[in-house]
Amino acid sequence: MSLLEITDLRIAYGDRPAVEGVALTVAPGEIVALVGESGSGKSTTAHAVIGLLPGSAAVTGSVRFAGEELVGLRDKELEAVRGRRIGFVPQDPGVSLNPVKRIGEQIAETLRAHGLADRKGAAEEALKVLERAGLPDPELRARQYPHQLSGGMKQRVLIGIALSCGPELIIADEPTSALDVTVQRRILDHLEERARTTGTAVLLITHDLAVAADRADRVVVLRHGRVVEQGPASAVLTEPREDYTKALIAAAPTLTSDRLKTTDPAGVPVLRVEGLRKDFGSTLAVDDVSFAVRAGETYGLIGESGSGKSTIARLVLRLEDPTAGRITVVDEDVTALRGKALRGFRRRVQLVYQNPYSSLDPRFTVEQAVAQPAKAFAVGDTASRRRSVAELLDRVALSADTIDRRAGELSGGQRQRVAIARALILEPEIVVLDEPVSALDVSVQDQILRLLVDLQAERGLAYLFISHDFAVVRQVADTVGVLQAGRLVEQGPAEEVLREPEHPFTRELLAAVPGREVRV
Repeated sequence: MSLLEITDLRIAYGDRPAVEGVALTVAPGEIVALVGESGSGKSTTAHAVIGLLPGSAAVTGSVRFAGEELVGLRDKELEAVRGRRIGFVPQDPGVSLNPVKRIGEQIAETLRAHGLADRKGAAEEALKVLERAGLPDPELRARQYPHQLSGGMKQRVLIGIALSCGPELIIADEPTSALDVTVQRRILDHLEERARTTGTAVLLITHDLAVAADRADRVVVLRHGRVVEQGPASAVLTEPREDYTKALIAAAPTLTSDRLKTTDPAGVPVLRVEGLRKDFGSTLAVDDVSFAVRAGETYGLIGESGSGKSTIARLVLRLEDPTAGRITVVDEDVTALRGKALRGFRRRVQLVYQNPYSSLDPRFTVEQAVAQPAKAFAVGDTASRRRSVAELLDRVALSADTIDRRAGELSGGQRQRVAIARALILEPEIVVLDEPVSALDVSVQDQILRLLVDLQAERGLAYLFISHDFAVVRQVADTVGVLQAGRLVEQGPAEEVLREPEHPFTRELLAAVPGREVRV
């Protein structure tokens, strides 16, 4: 018998349909993955179940939970279901917790709101919630504020809050998309254990087909608000019927996917890092790191959150000063550059950020955003810069009319292409790519990776490619370095390191990569 039954669900904003006739079920103890690209209607469907859609949404159809119709319920009636009987795990742990309240207080508040404990009992139960969620030292965590926890810890807190009231159904909306593989595995293990031992149903919203393959009993594939295919995970993900599902699976990188790079770089290093060290007070963030990157080469830097990847990127970009060590670009030591010399260096090394939704100024047109670095360095005049922007937009496969649009009018993939064009307008020798595709759907991710490979071949660019995704790194990297607690524990040719890792930590990370199993 189904616990959740959605029938002919339709959601529209004015004359724009967002969900068109979605039907799915989730049984007690079952994990159902709702997969699809951004804009497919996944999160909209999830939010409809718990009544979190904006007031402008027009909803028809049926959402029945334990036999009760939820569509049309008043907020007061929904509050009795939301949190107490249906738990919700949001996508972004960074913005989903109150920054000015201690963790323990936020959990206790949920318990008191649903009448499950008084003030003293709620405080005691909050510690048990943190312990069940797998957080070390629950007493300490309860006293801390969100900014004092890692992303993985914050996500565990959110899962703990969602489970604290003993709900019959958990809706998890991309709960691990921003987390590294080991933390991702622990969080998904926790959700799965709950489903298997208590009979809690789980509706897992994800664009990660590997996660769906490992964790789901059934998969529902959405496209443009419609269900295009659904069935057992073993059938949908290994023998898909629909072309769209086949395309999604083909675009998803795995540890056995074909590499996108077919040539080997040659020549001397354009970037050399030697004995790099960075202290933040008593914290050693980067410890004696050395590596080199040649023209046309991609050096993949892999590690967990907090391993020092982004700190190394900031040091290479000279956004931070190293405590010790040396950074050389071509034959110039840039470690101690200051003033005019440092400003000149910034033309040679550019950055593409992780999140395309926050890296572009919403006030700027695309032309202004891409031309901004050239304008800052007084390269060309207004007309010549516009021509350069138009040429770059064409090269990154954006239509000509994109030049006068603003970031809010673009998709995530389009924004990241704009960010890449911006990084290239000064014709740098080195590009630092900090998780450049982690926020993108698999098909868009595939397009961006192919674009980066093509641009590198054309321009001889050296890439420092930072990622927690082994499958992505395998597709584009020539050389791989594995970071653990600020130290490079292993590095070498990508194929060798990812096929036959020598260090136990590398083997542990590879073992945590999702997509190795499909439930039968």
